[in-house]
Amino acid sequence: MPIRAYKKYMSLLAFTMPALVLYAVFLLIPTIGGMYYSFTDWNGLNKSYSFVGFGNFAEALTEDPDFVHSLWFTLKYVVFMIVLQNAIALLLAVFIESRKKSKGFFRTVFFMPNMISTIISAFMWTFVFTQVLPQLAEKTNMLFLDQSWVGDPNYSFISILVVSLWNGVGYMMIIYLAALQGVPHSLKEAAIIDGASAFQTFRKVTVPMITHAITICFFLTLNGAFKVFEIVYGLTGGGPGRSTQVITMNIYEEAFSNNFRYGYASAKSVILFLFILVFTLVQIYVMKRKEVEA
Repeated sequence: MPIRAYKKYMSLLAFTMPALVLYAVFLLIPTIGGMYYSFTDWNGLNKSYSFVGFGNFAEALTEDPDFVHSLWFTLKYVVFMIVLQNAIALLLAVFIESRKKSKGFFRTVFFMPNMISTIISAFMWTFVFTQVLPQLAEKTNMLFLDQSWVGDPNYSFISILVVSLWNGVGYMMIIYLAALQGVPHSLKEAAIIDGASAFQTFRKVTVPMITHAITICFFLTLNGAFKVFEIVYGLTGGGPGRSTQVITMNIYEEAFSNNFRYGYASAKSVILFLFILVFTLVQIYVMKRKEVEA
């Protein structure tokens, strides 16, 4: 290798080394360690532990109904978030892009909730659900607002979705806005001249041109929804009972509440990782095919 090329690669390595070291220390090594401990009965404190093989995985999937329920509840939450968050974000982006004035105002208003800490948002909305809505129902006679939004399993899932969408839609909206601004106006004008309606222009021209943004937003929503924790913790704490417990809360409870079964919790984390990996690979494969077809 020529000396000049060698110096170039060494300088690039020197610039990236701090980030690589931090990534390895705080993410890569703990991840590998967690996978290792998932095959043990380690409690997180003792130096001595035993290998149990796939026993932790078998117990989680066949003998732990709370974990299975949290898994199904998380999957339901993921499906609703992927559909609703991306649909609302895209509609808001189209609405803002169609405005000739006040684009900056609407961008700020809809993106502002994303700037608030997730756990603070959960506490704010807890106050809204438990104090504001009952008072509003009483004053306005809109009795449907006076529900146990946090304490009733039939409504707690709705409250979790509302807060999640309120907190996350703005971020996806910005991505869609950036994609919409890259769609050439000449293509839209040509479609209109050919007699296409506004909906047909959007469906046949705009959507194929922003499939890359849809792929990114689906990916971000999928990963964020699987790892949701703060909103559920702040709103319902997984209750009532364990009816709204997501998989991350179940893992946290197993590691730090139920006799510190760190190895068992690590096995559950690996299962969550595999679910995210499989769903992400399928989603990327499908969306990339859509991009090629478009």
